[in-house]
Amino acid sequence: MDALTRMKNKPNILVSNDDGIEAPGIQGLVEELKEFANVYVCAPYRQQSAVGHSITIFYPLRAYEHFKNGELFGMAVEGTPADAVKIGVLFFYKDIKFDLVVSGINHGANTAINIIYSGTVSAATEGAILGIPSIAVSLTTFNKVDFTGPSRIAAKLIKKIWEDENIKIHQGTLLNINIPSVDENEIKGVKVTKQGNSYWEDAFEVRSDPTGREYYWLTGKMVIKDDSTEFDITAVKNNFISITPLHFNLTDSAAYEEIKNWKIEI
Repeated sequence: MDALTRMKNKPNILVSNDDGIEAPGIQGLVEELKEFANVYVCAPYRQQSAVGHSITIFYPLRAYEHFKNGELFGMAVEGTPADAVKIGVLFFYKDIKFDLVVSGINHGANTAINIIYSGTVSAATEGAILGIPSIAVSLTTFNKVDFTGPSRIAAKLIKKIWEDENIKIHQGTLLNINIPSVDENEIKGVKVTKQGNSYWEDAFEVRSDPTGREYYWLTGKMVIKDDSTEFDITAVKNNFISITPLHFNLTDSAAYEEIKNWKIEI
C-alpha cells in the first residue's frame, strides 16, 4: 500500500492496555486515534499491570460492553491484556481486518527489565503473534497526570508510522514507545533505542493484618546500568521519546552459535 492510499484509507486499529478499560491513558488515546482511524477497543475490565504475557486457559472468560457518556466505548474483558487482544481479534471483531494493534497509554515506564513483566507490552506482543503490526505506548510516570498531551503525541507518532511508506513494522516485531513525562515543549525529539540493562533490586516489606497474620508487599529500587541514550531508560530520562523494536523470538542467537558446538551426550 503506497503512502497516498494509506493517507486516504482510515486504518482499523484495535486498542487495548493493562491498566483497565477505564484508565485515563486508554481513554485519551482512543479519542486522539479516532481523528484518523477506525478504532475498536478490547481491554481488561480491571487493573492488570505486570501480568506479563499470561493467558487464561483453565477458567472461562467473561466480557461486557463498556459505555462512556452513553456510547459504546468497547469490550471489557475479565482477563489479561493478552486475553483481551486475542479475543478482540479472533472473536468480538473477527470481521475486521486490523491494520494495527495499539496498547496503552500505560501509566508508568516500560523500559529495560520492566518490558519483561509488562502487560502493556504483552498486549502488543499478542498482536504481533497474530500477525498484526503492533505498538505499545507508555508514559514514564506513576504520578497523577493529565493524559491529553501524551495522547496527542502518541497519536501523532502512530499516524506517522501508519502513513509513511518508508516505515514498516516487520513480521513478528512490535514497537515499544516510551514518552517522557514532561511538558511537550521540553521533549527533545525521538530516538530509536535498545532495551536497557537496568533492573530492579527487589525486596519485600512484611506487614501484619488486623488478625496478626503476615502479608508481603513487593518493593525495591531501580538499579541504573545504562548511561547512553542509545538505551530506552536513559533516552527518556534525557527527555527523548524512545522507540524500541522488540520481537517475541527469545532465542539468544549469539549463545546458540556457541552452544550448538558443545559436545553434549547422554
